Amino acid sequence: MNPGRFLRNQRGVTLMVVLVMVVVVGLTAGLAGTSWRSIMQRVKENELLWRGDQYRKAIEGYYGVNHGGIQRYPARLEDLLRDPRSLQPVRHLRRLYPDPFTGEDWVIIKDPTGGIRGVRSSSKEEPFKKENFSEEYEDFKDRKKYSEWEFSYLPPKKTKGATAGASEKTHSGLSSSQ
Repeated sequence: MNPGRFLRNQRGVTLMVVLVMVVVVGLTAGLAGTSWRSIMQRVKENELLWRGDQYRKAIEGYYGVNHGGIQRYPARLEDLLRDPRSLQPVRHLRRLYPDPFTGEDWVIIKDPTGGIRGVRSSSKEEPFKKENFSEEYEDFKDRKKYSEWEFSYLPPKKTKGATAGASEKTHSGLSSSQ
């Protein structure tokens, strides 16, 4: 038996073992990366729902303050931090939150008079969550992109003979009845 030939065969086996291990590690890393991306998207999705709801509630609070019989939307998002209509500091929002998907400013949704009635993300990613939304956001069901999720406040529509509690109220970009 030739000892040199035996060493060459061992090197080939070692090389094959190393190659198989590299492939296994690569596949494992790829799966872990995909899982990690999904986990991070779900975290951002939950944060989008929370931040968007904070803006919607702040706009509702701003609109609900009656100054001289006039209720209006804020002219800019900074007005939610400190209401310029009041001498006393009135805060409807603690701070301006960026869009969790882009890290940048929200897309502003304006009413016909130019006031801000809501915000939405500019993300084109497809949401994981497709159903089981709260009543305020039932219009988010089956949307294809996060940019279709509008966090807006529409005041209750006043009908003849209806009380404030019985009027229709919507919170998202599309109408819904309570």
